[in-house]
Amino acid sequence: MRALFVTELFLWPRFHGTIIKSLKNRQAQVEELHIPLTSNMSYIQTCLLDIINYTVKQLKSINRTIDMQEITTENCITKKFHKILQSQLDCVWHQLSTRTKEYIQDLKVLRGMTVNLIHDDAVSFYALVSKYSTSEYAQVNSGWILLDSAEQLFRIAKSRVYNHKQEFDPETCPKWKCLSDLLTKEIPEEVRKKDGGNINKTKILVLCQDNRTCSQINNYLTMGTYKYLFYMAFRRDLNINTVSSKYTKLKKEVPVEEIKKEKSKSENQSEDKEEVNVEENKSNYILTLTQLDDKSCDDSMFEAASQIDNLDLTQLEMDKPVVCIQTFKDNGCNFSLERTLEALRPEYVILYHSDIAAVRQIELFESRKQPEEPASKVYFLIHDKTVEEQAYLTSLKREKQAFELLIHTKTVMVVPTYQDGKTEEYFNLNVEHEDSALDTRKAGGQNQQKEKPIVIVDMREFRSDLPALLHKKGINIEPVTIAIGDYILTPEICVERKSISDLIGSLNSGRLYTQCTQMSRNYTRPILLIEFDQNKPFNLQGHLVVSTDLSGTDIQQKLQLLTIHFPRLKLVWSPSPYATAELFYELKQGRKNPNVEEAIALNGDNTAEDMHYERYNIQVHDFVQKLPGVTSKNIARIMNRGKSLDHLITLNQKELQEIIENKVEAETLHAILHVKPRPVDTSNKDKKPFGKRKITGKLFITKKK
Repeated sequence: MRALFVTELFLWPRFHGTIIKSLKNRQAQVEELHIPLTSNMSYIQTCLLDIINYTVKQLKSINRTIDMQEITTENCITKKFHKILQSQLDCVWHQLSTRTKEYIQDLKVLRGMTVNLIHDDAVSFYALVSKYSTSEYAQVNSGWILLDSAEQLFRIAKSRVYNHKQEFDPETCPKWKCLSDLLTKEIPEEVRKKDGGNINKTKILVLCQDNRTCSQINNYLTMGTYKYLFYMAFRRDLNINTVSSKYTKLKKEVPVEEIKKEKSKSENQSEDKEEVNVEENKSNYILTLTQLDDKSCDDSMFEAASQIDNLDLTQLEMDKPVVCIQTFKDNGCNFSLERTLEALRPEYVILYHSDIAAVRQIELFESRKQPEEPASKVYFLIHDKTVEEQAYLTSLKREKQAFELLIHTKTVMVVPTYQDGKTEEYFNLNVEHEDSALDTRKAGGQNQQKEKPIVIVDMREFRSDLPALLHKKGINIEPVTIAIGDYILTPEICVERKSISDLIGSLNSGRLYTQCTQMSRNYTRPILLIEFDQNKPFNLQGHLVVSTDLSGTDIQQKLQLLTIHFPRLKLVWSPSPYATAELFYELKQGRKNPNVEEAIALNGDNTAEDMHYERYNIQVHDFVQKLPGVTSKNIARIMNRGKSLDHLITLNQKELQEIIENKVEAETLHAILHVKPRPVDTSNKDKKPFGKRKITGKLFITKKK
């Protein structure tokens, strides 16, 4: 509010009377279908929750001084668990013990297994669990696989795939049968009951959580139950010695050789065999329903709409019922569902998974419909008494709590009466005021407008917050593309900004050395700014929890070498972008503004005559610059007027003085160039007593012939 210069705040929560009245004018028909889990799935869920509860208790018992109020078993199964961990532990991550980090990593693994139990089929879940039942994983985890619940988890997961005769006989996902009945029985019957209903013009939208489930639903509808599970067994490299009687007829139908070739090709591209699936990268599919007949529910009655290019919904020909399968967020886009609803305008929506944001978007889509359009019908598929149901209820509770927190904050918030754009933090006041210390005895005491500070900023830096904070400080920003540095504060000061992850990467690749070389050649005061994240610890560590980045000691050693190679390079540590903006503001005080044209000209493509360092050998330039008497001010004159190093040595002191235009510097340079090397006189040292000689190394004695 202060940044926008507003003094009033209006909150419109969902339980506001006006919102309720607007949404109730037109509502979709919602039908909740509570699907029970199988007995094996319920047992596995209980085991996983017991292990999670044990891990949370152990984590809190060894970290009593750290606030872990939000790390609970209930929050571990929500979608925002990784954000909760980040907000709670990022600031103290470098202080946590190895044991604590193992518990946190195990919580992420257990949460993933809980989600996969609900979303994946029995074959995929067993393949995932088998990865954690190995002896190699037992050596790197916190010890949860040694619990009785873990042993039961592994045993029941296997029993879902193989029967008591060790035959391949996996159980089906409970939601598959319900989804198939909706698409082939209930929705067609309901369409036929309507006056003049034509099933060929029906559009159905199926929404799911991720690309993996989207691919799973597509393969199930196009292959059928048994064929898809047999297909997944080959993809997951499961051992199949004998199969149940219901799978014997599929031996000739499943392209086993093609699956093996695709699997071996994918394994060469990735080390994680569980995640290798080319089709899982797609986030939407369009299918058409074939003629309804007396086929078994295990046979396929759908085919892919291959004639549609790039899944363009405008190319749909409504000669058959259309089923569009899509994730809630297409490639992470929050507006993909809204665009799909407007383009497809489905009569039926099936929520295969629960998502509070998707429910709100469907409500808004329905309220915007024209009066003559029929209301959509929404089917809500949810597993009864499961972590999926609990996660959805938790999301509803957190949504309500967020609104209540905003309402409470508004009641206790104090808004200044002058917060209307004329506050003391208004950025224009920092640069547009007149000089109060103006000397009236000079030039009649006229009012002189103070020059606005300018900072040249590289275009790539606008992805960070620093340019906006500098503008708020009253500094004018000149956005250009520069090859040397990120920020040019003055004609002498050039700043290269690095975050911790960028610093580690640049040190590994050697790019930072090149950047410092360029800054040192062209600016007298190069600065390396190392900026930390304000939400993370002030520590030299990478951005990954389990990372192969350099350690803090290695980074410090490389930075020390950097300062040795570049003595004029200054290292600046900043805890946050706000501190960086304050630092830049102080460095600009009383200094000249940089020249934009000169900063742009300093690049590899420039051929201007004043860019002397590009017209000469860089190694020679660096060698001459290190000679006594050569400074950043006279290096340009020496390189321009001197022909070569041999020519420079032949010059006398008077000629050097004419080039350098400084007697003392010319005398110093001439002395170092013409000093005569002398051998070390060791004759007197040998006559000294042994006790008075300083021994600095090995003593070699040679006999004279």
